[in-house]
Amino acid sequence: MRIIPFMTTLLLLMPVASAGGAPVINVEVKGVSGPMLDNVNAYLSLRRFARAEDLDQDQVDRLALRARREALEALKPFGHYRASAEVVVESTTEGWLATVTVEPGEPVMLRRVEVFIEGAGSTDPSLWLVAEDKAPQVDKALNHPAYAELKGALQRAAAVRGYADASFSTAEILVDLEAGEAEVKLVLDTGPRYRFGETRFAQDSLDPKLIARYLRYREGDWYDTSLLLQTQFALDDSDYFRIVEVLPQERDRDTLTVPIRIDAEDNLLQRYRVGLGYATDTEARALLGWNHRRLNRRGHRLSLEARLSSPEQALDASYVVPWRDPAMEKLALKLSLGKAQRGDVETDGLTLAPSLTQTSGRWQRVLFMNFDYTRDSLVGAAGADAEVSTDRSHLLVPGISMSTIPPGFIGSEPQGRGLYAELIGSAGALGSDADFLRLLVRDERRLDLGGPWHLVLRGELGLSLVEDFGQLPSQYRFFAGGDRSVRGYGYQELSPRDVDGNRVGGRHLLIASVEVERDLPRNLGLAVFVDGGNAFDNFGDRLQYSAGIGLRYRLPFLVVGVDVAQSLSEPGRAPRFHLNFSPIL
Repeated sequence: MRIIPFMTTLLLLMPVASAGGAPVINVEVKGVSGPMLDNVNAYLSLRRFARAEDLDQDQVDRLALRARREALEALKPFGHYRASAEVVVESTTEGWLATVTVEPGEPVMLRRVEVFIEGAGSTDPSLWLVAEDKAPQVDKALNHPAYAELKGALQRAAAVRGYADASFSTAEILVDLEAGEAEVKLVLDTGPRYRFGETRFAQDSLDPKLIARYLRYREGDWYDTSLLLQTQFALDDSDYFRIVEVLPQERDRDTLTVPIRIDAEDNLLQRYRVGLGYATDTEARALLGWNHRRLNRRGHRLSLEARLSSPEQALDASYVVPWRDPAMEKLALKLSLGKAQRGDVETDGLTLAPSLTQTSGRWQRVLFMNFDYTRDSLVGAAGADAEVSTDRSHLLVPGISMSTIPPGFIGSEPQGRGLYAELIGSAGALGSDADFLRLLVRDERRLDLGGPWHLVLRGELGLSLVEDFGQLPSQYRFFAGGDRSVRGYGYQELSPRDVDGNRVGGRHLLIASVEVERDLPRNLGLAVFVDGGNAFDNFGDRLQYSAGIGLRYRLPFLVVGVDVAQSLSEPGRAPRFHLNFSPIL
C-alpha cells in the first residue's frame, strides 16, 4: 500500500514539463542587445529545438556544447571576432533553462575598402557611383551586412545597366585578429554590355505599330531592366489589357542582345463605374461612368461620365485618340453639359473642348480650345447693378497649360499636385462676347524636415485682364475658400460682392498655406496650419486668414485629412470642419 507515495516522490524528482506538455528548453541570452541579440537567438540550435519531441538530458547537453560556437559565429557579422561565450544549463520544473552569457569584446575595425570594376563597365559612372555610395565606412567596426549590401547593390546595378554576365572574380573580407583590423576587397568583372534585341508581341487586338509606341526602349538601345519595368507600367496603365508580361528571353552571346517577348491578355471592352462619396466642399456626391476601352485597332476610346453633387451637376462625353507617345500623350474631344454654382452665381450650358496633351522631359503641355455657350444667373436677387450678365454668352477660349510630371510617372493625367500654370484668353475678334486674358499658377511642395517632421507649402496666384468684367462668365472668375483653399471658410465663399451682397467672383486670386505635419504610429499624422488668401478685384484688398489643426491617415495612394480651422480675420465665426482626400505627394 506504499506504491502511491513512492510513485509521487519519483515524479517530483523527474525534470519534466508541467502537466501542460512535454519538456522544453527556455533560453536566456545575456551580454548583448538589439540586432546582435536577435542574431544570436537566430543562430542558437537551443532555440530551434526547444520544443522538440523526446528531449532528454544527453540531447540538451549536445545542444549546449554547440551553443557556445553558434553564439560566437553570430557576433562575427558585427565585427566581434574576439568574443567569448559561456553556456550554463539547469534543470527546472518545465525542463531546462539554458543561460548563454556573451562578452562581445572589442570589434575588429575596418581599415580599407577596395573596389575594382573590370570589363566593359569599367568606365560606367553609374557603377562607380554605387560603389562609392554603398561602400562600408572605414575606421568603423567591421559590418558584414554593409559588405553584403555593397555586393548586392553592385550586382543589381550591373544587371540593370545591361551587363548580364557580370560576376565577382574576388569577393573577400580579410581579418587580422592580432591587429584587430580588417579590409574588404571586391573585383567585379562586368563582361560585355548587352543591347535590346527584337521585341515580339503576343496580342492581336491592337495595331502593332501602336503597341510599339508604348515601349520605353528601342531595338539596339543599351539593355536596361528599368526600361522594361517602365514598359510594363505603360502597358498596364493603358487599360487595354487585363494582364501584361514583359519578359526578357535568353540572351544571345554572339550578337550581345537580349530579345524581349510581351504577352498580353485583352481587357473587357466596356467598363462601368459607380461612385459615392462625401467631402465638405462638395457634400454628398455621386458618379456614374461608362468607358469603351477600345473602339478600333488604333486604340481610340469613348467615355461618358455623370457627376452629381451640391455645387455641380454635369454630363461629360469624351473621345480620345492616342498620340505620338500613347502612354503620355493624347488628342481628345470633350463635350460637357450641366450647371455649377460658384459663390452666388449659377452657370449652366455646354462646352466643347478639343485638346492635345504632349510631354517633353519633366513637363506636360496641354493645348486646348474651349467653345462655350453658357448663361449665368444669380442665386439671390440680382439687383440693377449686378456685375453678372444673365444673357447667353458665346466664347471661343484658346489656352495652354504646363505642369510638372512626377519622376517615373506613366499616364496621361498627372495628379495635379506639383507646379501648374495655365494661360487662357478670348477676344471679340474671335467671335466671343468677352475680351479677357487670365493667368493661373499654383504649386504644392512637401519638404522633409528630418525625422517625423514635414513641411507642406501650397500657393495659388490668379491674374485677369478683362475689358468688361460684367460680361465675363463665372467659370473664368476667381473664388476662394474651402478644403483646398482657405480653410475655415466654405467652398468658394470668399469673393467680391455686388451691390446686393451677392458673391460674384473676382478678377484676381491669391492663396498661401503653411502646414507642419508630424508622423504618428499606425500611418497617422498630426498637422497644424495657417492659411491666407482671397479672391479680389484690386490689389491691396483685404485678405482673409485662418489657422487650425488636422489629423492625417495615410493609405498606400491616398491621404485622408480631417481639419478644424478657425478664421483669424473674423474671430466671431464658428470653427469649420473640413474632410478631404488627397493623393500622396
